[in-house]
Amino acid sequence: MRLDKYLKVSRLIKRRTVANEACDNGRVSVNGRPVKAGYEVKVGDRIEISMGPRTVAVEVLQVAETVRKDDACAMYREV
Repeated sequence: MRLDKYLKVSRLIKRRTVANEACDNGRVSVNGRPVKAGYEVKVGDRIEISMGPRTVAVEVLQVAETVRKDDACAMYREV
């Protein structure tokens, strides 16, 4: 699954267009490297998102095309 779609489905970022812009501006890195929105997310990847003064680091536990809102937090674990 593409990184921008994963960020939206997991609800780490509210909209896919915002996720796409964050990737293009270098605010998202996977395993310590800045990546583009087309990066294929795999289980075990470590994603870091920098939004303003706040940085969120998560580890991917599950990749799914659609997830209910209540189950979205099971897709990742905060590091």
